[in-house]
Amino acid sequence: MKTHLCFHIFFIPFYLIFLLSVSGQCQNDQQTILIQLKNDLHFSSSLSSKLVSWNTNVTDCCRWVGVSCSERGEVIGLDLSNETISAGIDDSSALFELKNLESLNLAGNNFNFTEIPTRFGSFSSLKYLNLSNSVFAGQIPGELSKLDKLETLDLSSLFSFGTRSLRLENPNLATFVQNFTKLRGLYLDNVNISSQRSDWGQSLSPLANLEVLSLSNCQLSGPLDDSLQQLQSLSVIHLALNNLSAPVPDFFANFMNLTVINLGSCNLLGTFPNKVLQLQKLQILDLALNKNLSGYLPEFPINGSLEGLMISHTNFSGGIPESIGYLKHLSRIELWSSNFGGPIATSIQNLTKLEYIDLSWNNFTGQIPSFQMCKNLTHVDLSRNSLSGTIPSAHFQDLENLVLVNLGFNGFKGSIPSTLFSLPKLQQILLSNNNFDGSLDNFTNPSLSSLLTLDLSSNKLQGEIPRSIFELPKLNILLLSSNNLSDTIRTVYFQDRLSNLTTLDLSFNNLSIITSDDITLVNRLPKFSTLKLASCNLMKFPNLRNQSRLNTLDLSNNNIEGNIPTWIWEVGNGSLSYMNLSRNRLTGLEEPYSLPDLFVLDLHSNRLSGAVPVPPQTANIIDYSNNLFNSSLSESIWRNLTYAYFFSVSNNVLTGEIPQSICNAVYLKVLDMSNNQLKGSIPNCLIEIGSSLGVLNLANNNLGGRIEGTFPSTCGLNTLDLHENHIEGKIPESLVNCTMLEVLNLGGNQINDTFPCFLSKNTNLRVLVLRSNKLYGTVICGQTQHNNWSKLQIVDIASNHLNGVIPNRCFRHWDSMMNDDPPTKKHLSFTVLQLSNMYYQDSVTVTAKGLELELVKILTLFTSIDISNNHFSGEIPDSIGNLKALYVLNISRNDFTGSIPSSMGNLSQLESLDMSSNKLTGEIPYALTHLSFLSAFSLSNNQLKGKIPTGKQFSTFENNSYLGNKELCGFPLSRKCSGSNNPKTEYVAIIQKLKNRYDMQYILTGVGFGAGAAIVTGTIMFSKKGRHFWDEYTNKLLMIICLVFGIHYAPYGLFEEDEDDEKESFYSYENSDESEFESEADPSKGGYCVFCSKLDFSRKQVIHDPKCTCFDRTKPLSTSSATSSSEADSPFTKL
Repeated sequence: MKTHLCFHIFFIPFYLIFLLSVSGQCQNDQQTILIQLKNDLHFSSSLSSKLVSWNTNVTDCCRWVGVSCSERGEVIGLDLSNETISAGIDDSSALFELKNLESLNLAGNNFNFTEIPTRFGSFSSLKYLNLSNSVFAGQIPGELSKLDKLETLDLSSLFSFGTRSLRLENPNLATFVQNFTKLRGLYLDNVNISSQRSDWGQSLSPLANLEVLSLSNCQLSGPLDDSLQQLQSLSVIHLALNNLSAPVPDFFANFMNLTVINLGSCNLLGTFPNKVLQLQKLQILDLALNKNLSGYLPEFPINGSLEGLMISHTNFSGGIPESIGYLKHLSRIELWSSNFGGPIATSIQNLTKLEYIDLSWNNFTGQIPSFQMCKNLTHVDLSRNSLSGTIPSAHFQDLENLVLVNLGFNGFKGSIPSTLFSLPKLQQILLSNNNFDGSLDNFTNPSLSSLLTLDLSSNKLQGEIPRSIFELPKLNILLLSSNNLSDTIRTVYFQDRLSNLTTLDLSFNNLSIITSDDITLVNRLPKFSTLKLASCNLMKFPNLRNQSRLNTLDLSNNNIEGNIPTWIWEVGNGSLSYMNLSRNRLTGLEEPYSLPDLFVLDLHSNRLSGAVPVPPQTANIIDYSNNLFNSSLSESIWRNLTYAYFFSVSNNVLTGEIPQSICNAVYLKVLDMSNNQLKGSIPNCLIEIGSSLGVLNLANNNLGGRIEGTFPSTCGLNTLDLHENHIEGKIPESLVNCTMLEVLNLGGNQINDTFPCFLSKNTNLRVLVLRSNKLYGTVICGQTQHNNWSKLQIVDIASNHLNGVIPNRCFRHWDSMMNDDPPTKKHLSFTVLQLSNMYYQDSVTVTAKGLELELVKILTLFTSIDISNNHFSGEIPDSIGNLKALYVLNISRNDFTGSIPSSMGNLSQLESLDMSSNKLTGEIPYALTHLSFLSAFSLSNNQLKGKIPTGKQFSTFENNSYLGNKELCGFPLSRKCSGSNNPKTEYVAIIQKLKNRYDMQYILTGVGFGAGAAIVTGTIMFSKKGRHFWDEYTNKLLMIICLVFGIHYAPYGLFEEDEDDEKESFYSYENSDESEFESEADPSKGGYCVFCSKLDFSRKQVIHDPKCTCFDRTKPLSTSSATSSSEADSPFTKL
């Protein structure tokens, strides 16, 4: 509406100057009409400034306020705007006797939703008609379309009144404006034009002279018709709050006179044309609240006219160009909640007229520019970006008009700019969630400060709290929580000084709060609405009896002992809604007590015992977990959970059954009663509760019976945890209706069923635990039940009676276990309230490295498979090697046969591998030595044979990893390997690499040349003397060739040993425990090592030089000692 007003400011003086310049003596009949009009109108004399001054004693009515006359004394202008008129204008009104009116302004009155009189169409000379914000209603009369001399028509309203708003139906927009050929300004904001939703653009084509088009919130729809480009005189376009659902056409860039474009909240699509932003005359651009509108900021023109740039909550991306510094008139920049990024243009510091800048909720990086030259700046919000670095004090120096600065949720470090503490008009300093460190500076002249809010929470500030903070007279909110401040705070610091302080949060520092029971001091404390003193070393309850306005009280994480006093429930005089006394040493509730109408009651992690307190009926969140309550849950508790979202009594000693009255809690999102001694069956209503319940945790109780009831089609469960009970029967097939299910834990029960193939439809499943039940049969599901568990990360079906083979396709769609890229460190959790930071944390127990571990926080990057202690048979599927992100694998105590798949060497994140007590045969694949993080490993009690591979983690495993395999040998076992037991895998790998390294074309070419050379050298080769000559010649030749290619060559020494010595040397090498290779060829022909052996044709075998180091520089397999698990850089153990 800013532009709306600007237009009127421009045009009204034009009319007034014209009218006043020709004003003459008022005619008697005109004065009589005006007096009659005044008498007819209902208005407030005390609030009127025009009508109340009309006096017959002033004979010239042309001099009355709001009246303009022609030179003949005829009234041609009447301005009765904002005169509190509520009635008196209808078709019989004296107003319509003023036949010569050219300008009529009735804006800002209240006609109480009456219809616009049809006789407004009788003013044949009318050029200016303004009925805006006068609370007219109904159909706009078609008679107004007769006003063919109109230049400005304003029927707009600041607000929509729904069905009581003005509307254009009959006539519609096209008929209504067809005669307005001279119209320059059309204002119909909040008029319902829905009858002509999509072709409204074509209706405006007769308005060739139109300069201002203002149709905000008129229920129009897109697209923006091409016919609009005929309106070349347009300078102002207001179409905000219409669901256009269309892109902005390129022809907008052809409106060379455009000064204002407001298309905010129009559901615009596509990419915004850059050339519009480069229009030389454009002053205001508002595209805010179009989340599907893309674009970027172009290079701005030199000496551009832009004053306001509002592109908030869009899909605009890219950076801010340095050319923004050309926009010398720019006063307002709003880009919040978009996708802008990169460094903030330093040229912003040259925008001397800048008053308001909000770049929050984007991806800006780097340091911030200086605002020292922006002397008019009042508002700076750069919060929730990725900005970093230090902030020099000069950046905010001398900004005398600055009211707000918000730099929260970034990565700033260093000291807080001291200049902020000396700005006289600054009301809000918001710097939370950064890395500011060092000590706080004192405020300059604190008694003169205007500061209302100081938020420095969640930083790394040290030292004491400056005493000048306690001298800020207007301070309303003080938040210093989650720092490293060390100080002793006494009650006296607050008395009579911070009289306006309503919110105080000093939690989670190294502070000690010294309270006083002196009633005089207590009565002089500020009246708090929010008081948070968590982790402030409190030893007792502070005296808060005089706090009559207290709404939020947090005394958690202290050392308060004993009973909760009865007076604590009375503070606030009934206004207390949030109470957190968790993590103290409280033992009971002093009686008699009466809980106030709290929304949040948190008593968890104390030593409270006895009966569970009945929560107030108003409570949304109740947490009694981790105490010693040892009663049953009374019916009154459940009756009072009518509006509860969160209820937890886990980890107590509760007994009895879960009553049916729990069904009253229809809004519950989280119900956690785990780790108690509850018995009986699970009430049906907990299964059939519908979409509200997200977490149901009844684990580790004595509940029995079957899971009765049917999970509804609206099931909203994220977590269902019933493990460690005595539940019988089958797994309900209706669980498929719980499409949001992420955690299903039914382990440790007596469920007698087959593998639940129907769960394959639960595509959001992340944790599946069915261990220690009576499941039987195979895990092979039908073709229609192919699992799509792409998010699955923990599977535990151990200790059942499952059998058969594991299909190779079983693991093909477990994407979360295949992605070895480091994922974001997040935990599985359920958000209780969307607008708060409260969530429920899932947990699960897994068997890893031989121990049962409870994952209190399940990282989304932790993965585990446990199918141990069943009767699975057949070979281990080769596809298991695709699970590159797997941390724990346990397939022990089954009947698996065959060899260990070499593909398991691809499990690069694996830390725990247990394949013990199966019937595995063959050799241990050398590929397993590539598992760098493996720290728990067992192959015991199988039928494996051959030499145990060495290297990397394998050097850290002890005998018990291999016991029960009679044919295994080598380190760490005491059993030495014979020649026939040496594993072939290393040699095969090396040969394969050699095959890959050398092109066979060149090898065959060499063989051809060698065959020809054999004819010439054959004679030499068959004599001992000739062989000696050949050895010497080839040694020199190979040495030259190897030096050229940078290959290490160890020449075989010339020797004269007899045949027996040579054989003895060869066989002693072959039987050595240090041997790393074994030939794939006939063992009688010995091993062959390139450049370290020579082939003796006369003996048909290989003679190896024992002093030669084979592949010393190009060795593909490490022989160095392995790094232990504690030294390995494990991505899991570091979490």
